[in-house]
Amino acid sequence: MTDTAKFELAGKDFDYPVLSGSVGPDVVDIRKLYGQTGAFTYDPGFTSTASCRSEITYIDGDEGVLLHRGYPIGELAEKSSFMEVAYLLLNGELPSQDELDGFSRTISRHTMVHEQLATFFRGFRRDAHPMAIMCGVVGALSAFYHDSTDIHDPQQRMIASHRLIAKIPTIAAMAYKYSVGQPFLYPDNSLSYTGNFLRMTFGVPAEQYEVNPAIERAMDRIFILHADHEQNASTSTVRLAGSSGANPFACMAAGIACLWGPAHGGANEAALNMLHEIGTPDRIPEFIARAKDKNDPFRLMGFGHRVYKNYDPRATVMQKTVREVFETLNVSDPVFETALRLEEIALSDPYFIEKKLFPNVDFYSGVILSAIGFPTSMFTVLFALARTVGWVAQWNEMITDPDQKIGRPRQLYTGPTQRSYVPVGER
Repeated sequence: MTDTAKFELAGKDFDYPVLSGSVGPDVVDIRKLYGQTGAFTYDPGFTSTASCRSEITYIDGDEGVLLHRGYPIGELAEKSSFMEVAYLLLNGELPSQDELDGFSRTISRHTMVHEQLATFFRGFRRDAHPMAIMCGVVGALSAFYHDSTDIHDPQQRMIASHRLIAKIPTIAAMAYKYSVGQPFLYPDNSLSYTGNFLRMTFGVPAEQYEVNPAIERAMDRIFILHADHEQNASTSTVRLAGSSGANPFACMAAGIACLWGPAHGGANEAALNMLHEIGTPDRIPEFIARAKDKNDPFRLMGFGHRVYKNYDPRATVMQKTVREVFETLNVSDPVFETALRLEEIALSDPYFIEKKLFPNVDFYSGVILSAIGFPTSMFTVLFALARTVGWVAQWNEMITDPDQKIGRPRQLYTGPTQRSYVPVGER
């Protein structure tokens, strides 16, 4: 028997079914609310609203849990590879070795982009933000790949999914190369997904590029940790764009545009900028005091999370990865020393513990990416590269959901009521 929620409005009682997922909070099905009562719900930011059913990612922010298809993110980051996680998100199960080899081979066959796309880059200023380039170029893919834009054809959806996962690293590397005035490098399909990206980004035609295994593993972990994160702002944007029937390339461009916002994908850049502002470990107490002062606008970036009210499970893996990268690259920089000292203080300070302001994934990822050699302008691009897998999986799930409708949020209108037009000379 289905539980029901009682709702009273204007002296009338209404019953609405309560739905239960496999885990997590129950939801009250209010799809008939407006038709029966003439009222909407009011939920700015949709923080209490389930917009869809999904089998992909589960988050319990209070307990610090993040599962992809049931697998804990820590286990995937430690034991798996990004290609395995991509297969898992797309198909629902971890692949066999043959399935993984076939999937990786398919992705590698799609890594090149149409040669005419290179002319797109030359239309941008050299100092254009890489995310601006990503928005434009990814959106333009639909102008080149007409054979995978029919969203009602499962085969075309699969081809488009593979193309996006394969081509985004190539486009991201091209955006970086264009910004520093270096020639584009074609993909090398003998390398791994992550190794290929590192070579296209940091290699040059004049000499052989050797992929550092420790850096390759660190980047692969970063990609895994950012692959999907349930119905966040950019994923919801991809689903909303897709609900109109837009082609997959346009939907991914919409997700990239949303991710660009500093409150979403730009958080790791903000965290690194904060570390630069602090400068050296001896100045940390000063900034800690400022963070505790309610009258000071300064905020410690990279601490706490809107969803996680406990330790960010992704940060645990990143904490270990920071040290591995520093050791491999023999990093000696006051900013990195500041980061490690700030982390130590925050994890032991009663104020941060009480407020549950633990270091999050953005605190560590910015530090690691900077140590590897990425400029801060590329941080959100790398986030988009990894999150493309999640966006594609969520988009595919939305397309095949029988309950899916075009997104159309309602509003609480507070503007003027109807009034008559007054000619301009009489105002």
